[in-house]
Amino acid sequence: MLEFLKREGIKRDILQEIEEFRSIYPLEDITHYRVPTPTYHYYGKEIWEKALTALLSGENLLLVGPKATGKNVLAENLAAVFSRPEWDISFYLNTDAASLIGTDTFRNGEVTLRHGPIFQCAEMGGFGVLDEINMAKNESLAVLHATLDFRRIIDVPGYDRITLHPATRFIATMNYGYAGTRELNEALMSRFMVINMPLISQENLKKLLLAQYPNLKEVYAEQFCALFEEIRKKCESGEISTKALDLRGLIASIKLIRNGLNTAQALEMGIINKSTDDFERQLVSDIVAARISGQLTAADLFDVK
Repeated sequence: MLEFLKREGIKRDILQEIEEFRSIYPLEDITHYRVPTPTYHYYGKEIWEKALTALLSGENLLLVGPKATGKNVLAENLAAVFSRPEWDISFYLNTDAASLIGTDTFRNGEVTLRHGPIFQCAEMGGFGVLDEINMAKNESLAVLHATLDFRRIIDVPGYDRITLHPATRFIATMNYGYAGTRELNEALMSRFMVINMPLISQENLKKLLLAQYPNLKEVYAEQFCALFEEIRKKCESGEISTKALDLRGLIASIKLIRNGLNTAQALEMGIINKSTDDFERQLVSDIVAARISGQLTAADLFDVK
């Protein structure tokens, strides 16, 4: 990951601080398996430098942005860069304080605390990814207040309080407009450094596609980027919903083409069929057909090596 950051032009002093951080807080064998190995890299020098500086300064991050901006990809990449174990914590209707901190359980004839993901992350110096934090119930959010501010503690009722490991960081993500979401209160928002995640540029999307598929012909990488940009513009103008704006679907479609489907079949599965409305699905189909021929195969799109 550090070599990737060097290629992206991240400032040398930031890279040196990361190396110092990793040497001060070496990885423990017990958590080694939790350090992520990212499938995708996040591309965007300015966002990288903001996020790295905030974490090196001991702050927690809130990544805010619409669909396909790479919030979770960046969070995973950050844990990998710092070589820290990662805990993915999804906030949903049934997430409560007990599921975050821990619950009572019997062990060797005694009642003990079975540690939850927030407790484990705090104790072992992990990076906790708080996914869709604006879907959390008040009870769940209350757990985070003392954990995220300068106190850096967790009081466990009936047990003891723990102090967060100095390497512990929390990275929250949120997306406005999803069903069940709401505004974060000011007290919680003040505990984060906030990054508004930009939509991926065509240049960075091309880098991503060529990193995943090095033998994809450049002309077709540019066509897929242009297709994604065109779908995004239709979403921004309100002509279609964001269901078809699926970066994962686009990347998976290219994989299906490489593995034997033609472009029409692969893009139908990865992009077009994400729309559930018949009229919208036809609009997306027309956008795809106007940009990329449906009969192209792997022999057309990829250089044989």
